[in-house]
Amino acid sequence: MTDLEYLDRAEALLHSVEAQCDRLNDVTDADIDNQRVGGMITLVFADASQIVINLQKPLQEVWLAARSGGYHFKFDGGAWRDTKSGEEFFTRLSQSASEHARLGLEFKAG
Repeated sequence: MTDLEYLDRAEALLHSVEAQCDRLNDVTDADIDNQRVGGMITLVFADASQIVINLQKPLQEVWLAARSGGYHFKFDGGAWRDTKSGEEFFTRLSQSASEHARLGLEFKAG
């Protein structure tokens, strides 16, 4: 994947996360404050805990840091997958956000 393709896919992922936070705030009791600075989004939950999602351009990865740990995702041609477990990005984000919010939350690809 070229650097431009990576940036297009990674930016689309970040935009999707932002939009889905807004949607979840509207349809659930979640209170997720999403703050974007450049290639990084910080999700802040009601208990002040955070999930940080940031782009790692030199590695063409997206990193997610949550209470449960740190995860590195690389695009495999169809989805962003964890480089160790193969778990899909939105599956991990859903699980992590649910833990932070103490509420079942679902983020979806696309």
